[in-house]
Amino acid sequence: MNLESLIAVAKEQGASDLHLESGLPPAFRIRGTLRTIGEPVAGKDLLEAARHVIGPNHWQEFLDRRSFDLSSTIHGVRCRINVLTSSRGVGFAVRLLSSAQVTIDHLNLHPDLRRLIHNPHGLILMSGPTGSGKTSTLAALIQEINLCDSRHIVTVESPIEYFFRPRKAFIRQREVGRDTPSFEQALLDSLREDPDVLMVGEMREPQVMRLTLNAAETGHLVLATVHSSTCAEALQRVVSAFPAEIQSAVRAQLADCLLAVVSQRLRYRPDLQIRVPECEILMATHAVKAFVRQGDFFKIASALEIGAESGMWSFQRYQTWMGKRTNWFIPRSEEPPDTEPDQADSSAILPPPSKLPVSGSPSDPPLPAPGSRPALRGKSDAAGLIEIEPHEGGLEDLLKKF
Repeated sequence: MNLESLIAVAKEQGASDLHLESGLPPAFRIRGTLRTIGEPVAGKDLLEAARHVIGPNHWQEFLDRRSFDLSSTIHGVRCRINVLTSSRGVGFAVRLLSSAQVTIDHLNLHPDLRRLIHNPHGLILMSGPTGSGKTSTLAALIQEINLCDSRHIVTVESPIEYFFRPRKAFIRQREVGRDTPSFEQALLDSLREDPDVLMVGEMREPQVMRLTLNAAETGHLVLATVHSSTCAEALQRVVSAFPAEIQSAVRAQLADCLLAVVSQRLRYRPDLQIRVPECEILMATHAVKAFVRQGDFFKIASALEIGAESGMWSFQRYQTWMGKRTNWFIPRSEEPPDTEPDQADSSAILPPPSKLPVSGSPSDPPLPAPGSRPALRGKSDAAGLIEIEPHEGGLEDLLKKF
């Protein structure tokens, strides 16, 4: 069993996830459906692959926790990897990420989402079930800021899934466990790092939620994810994470700093042969803020239905808009990697693809290996700044070079 070859097969098949379990054949999630391909994988091969991927420095941590999260570039594909233990032994859950720089157009999202990033401060919540593309949409919003505004962006992720190449923005990415011990410490540090935009990869613990709300209140634009299926559930989940005696204060704080909530899910389009996001977008109008402050989350659904003039979208109206849409971005393997939107080939935005061939996702040159020196690119952006390729690794890799 070779992890690199399996990821290569997953890329060729257009899979979004790869699951490996001792004694079972590899399972690929293709267009939302699991399919098994090949022969069962031996447990000793998975154990050897786990040792290689995790490395000797973190192997004891894996033995103590019985799981380990990391991100890496394998066979030219950016992957988020969870190594775990089960009743069968060691297992892998691998998420294949797009190696191209994601944008709102490339993800086929509604252009109204661009309005959210023009706010100087406040909280934007991205919600949805696991595997619904929340991180990709969040990365697209960060990339839109990067392409159009000179702001300082700090991201806190576990692990880092998308590396951003600084354009107009100054971007600092920190990975929990490698660059900072916890989300809490990273959020406390970020308030001393002069950020304009703060991205929080996960909001699960009450302390992380409280620090995120505090950052949004103190004049920063904060983007964060939460697991829920609707916008109302996302707000209710944030409030219910706190003890009952302080929930009224949390509701008031949430109402004061809230800008918008975006709930997302993926739907496969047979005519496009790709999965496209469907969104529910809740804007923080005076009425919505009043519902949040009073705890009347059940009234948010009616606000979504009548809030079209305020930029709100229910799932039903969003589906209607998607049915009328004619221009879609279809990922193609021959597309130039990391192309700027204003320099992209006009054929990338295509009319209805009933007669168009559809191929795999766009490819990007693999990132330099950990410990290697980042290469300078042979071009500069509109501001005359030389772009430096991001590379993997943290303080340990830097110290090894010396």
